[in-house]
Order: sequence, then C-alpha cells, then structure tokens
Amino acid sequence: MKSYDLAVVGSGIVGLGCALAAARKGRRVAVIERDASCVGASIRNFGFITVSGQRRGAHWQRARRSRDVWAEVAEKARIDIVHRGTTILARRPEAVAVAQAFLATEMGEGCRLLSAREANELAPALRRGDGSEILYSPHELRVESRVAIGQLAAWLQAAMGVDFHWCTAVREIALPRVVTSRGEIDAGACVVCPGADLSTLYADLITQAKLSICTLQMLRVKAEASVQLHTAVMSDLSLGRYEGFAELPEATPLKARLAAEEPEALAAGVHLIVVRSADGSLVVGDSHVYGDAPAPFASDRFDELILAEMDTVLDFGGRSVSERWTGSYVSSKTEAVFTTAPEENVRIAMVTGGTGASTGFALGEEVVASLGI
Repeated sequence: MKSYDLAVVGSGIVGLGCALAAARKGRRVAVIERDASCVGASIRNFGFITVSGQRRGAHWQRARRSRDVWAEVAEKARIDIVHRGTTILARRPEAVAVAQAFLATEMGEGCRLLSAREANELAPALRRGDGSEILYSPHELRVESRVAIGQLAAWLQAAMGVDFHWCTAVREIALPRVVTSRGEIDAGACVVCPGADLSTLYADLITQAKLSICTLQMLRVKAEASVQLHTAVMSDLSLGRYEGFAELPEATPLKARLAAEEPEALAAGVHLIVVRSADGSLVVGDSHVYGDAPAPFASDRFDELILAEMDTVLDFGGRSVSERWTGSYVSSKTEAVFTTAPEENVRIAMVTGGTGASTGFALGEEVVASLGI
C-alpha cells in the first residue's frame, strides 16, 4: 500500500487545483476518481477563465490568481489558449451606466471602453447600435475544457508525480486509511471535492449548507461564413447576472428594465457567453435551473432564448447548431465557495456558483494551506 501526504477525492478542476498546490510543495499526492476520466462540470463548460464579473472581494482575487496559474500551467501542459479577453456589448443606457460604474472600481483596472475601430478588430460581428458601448476586459483566457482537463491531469501525473486512481470510488475516510472500491490508500490528509455529488461522502454535513444543484444548457454553433472572434462576447443579460457587475448599485435600473423586457429569459436564468473554438465553431450559452437534483431533460425553448440573445448581439449570417449538452454544478445563495473541516486533516472543498474553471486553482491553494502540509 503506497503512502501519500494528500489524497484528493474528485478529478474536477477543484480537485486538480488541490493536487497541483500540494505537488508544488513536493508532497506525494493521489487523486481518486470514480469515473474513467473527468466527466462532470469541469469539461461541460466554456473553458472561459473569467476575472471581470466575478464577485467583488475574495472571489475576484481568486479569479485573478487562478488566471495566472492557468497561464503558467497551460504552457507547461501544452494546453492551447484559444483566445484572450472579453468584450461586453452594453446596448441599453442602463447597461452602459453599469459598465462605466465598473470601470470606476478596483475591478476595472486594465479594462476600458472600446472605440469602433478597436471593437471591429476584436469582434467585427458585434451589432453595435446608437448609444451602445463595448466594455473590454483583457484578463480572461479561453481553453477547450473538454480536452484541457485531461491534458492537465496527464501533465500532473507525468511532470508532477501525481498518482491517479481512476474507476475508483471512495467508501470511507478514516485517516490514515482511505477505503476505496479497489482497496485502501494510506494518506496523511484528504480533500473531498465532490462537485455536484451531495450524497456520497459527508452527506449530513453538506446538507446543512443548504446547497442546490444548478443545471445549465449549452450549444455548439457553426456559422455559414467564417467568424472572426478574438475575445469572448457577453451582453446586457450578463451585466445583470454576473455579481461583479450586478451587485453594483448602478445595476439596479438595468435589472429592473431586464425584468420588464426579458422576463422569460430571466426566469430561465439565461445570459450570454459566446467563445470561439480552434475549429471556428462557437460555444454558446447558457441557462440556469435550480433544484435538488440535476434536471434530466433539456428545454428546446431555453436554447431558443440563448440563440435569440446571441443573434441580438452578433451578426454573422446563417448558422446551425451542431451539438447540445447540459451540465450541473452545486450552488449556494450566499457563498461563492464552500469549505469545511469534517475531521482532523480532512477538508471538503466546492466552488458553489459555476465558477470552478475561473477560481479552482486559487481555492486549491487555500485548502492545501489550511491543512498545513
């Protein structure tokens, strides 16, 4: 039985963030994953490492730190950064006011409003109308998450000496024993990163946190003509939803107008993110439905609402949908992350708002530091 300093349960981005943080300290690390590969929220997303728009304060700082780690690790693990930055088309006067207010905060450092020429260079397909403005953030990175997470795990194993135990379910944690479906693992410490699984390990403790499951819908879109999109694209709906914008006092009029003009989209939790893939296709989303379990069936109407917002913001002629999928993540009404210590040298760690790709590396560093290993 091989002995480890840290056992990590779960191979999503939070789990890999914990593994990386411990491996960088020279610790012996094992990652235990019940599936044959990562198949959850960490691969079913935009691969959009977002800084601007994250909740002000500690979570925004996590995003900045995680972005820096992504940039470093991507080069080492040969993960392609498809494009950088974000352009947000503020069409309504109330949205323009939010963009201007954001620029006046510490979160607006390095961001700016684009001129027509700059906007045309970064995102020529944007439908810029009279009175609209385009907020630009240079801070974001875009990777293809469905392959990047596997590349990251392979690099952790090959370059950082992390052992991966795939197709292995954890049944009990009684340190130094971690009892699995394939035998016992000896570990001095353990981090449980369950993602949207709220009922396998420490279910009673997790239940007390009053978490829910958010199910989202996303699409891959192919345009008839070549699309030149060198940043991610967002819209008024995003300014009304992302907490770094939406919690500003100046966002109140925008949210009121959106509630009057877009009630169906808001009820479905729809806002807009569009990112480009290396093959020229676009990943577009998303919607948000909350409940006690993942929603098992997708809604065609939600897809229509997402595409309608995209068509309002971008003009690239005909298009077709080549792929549709759903994802689910754990959500909290009050906290951006959930961490707790159920036992000595054991931690539970979850990002509770769908921002794991953007903040998971920093959270991993925080959790490993709390263990003192």
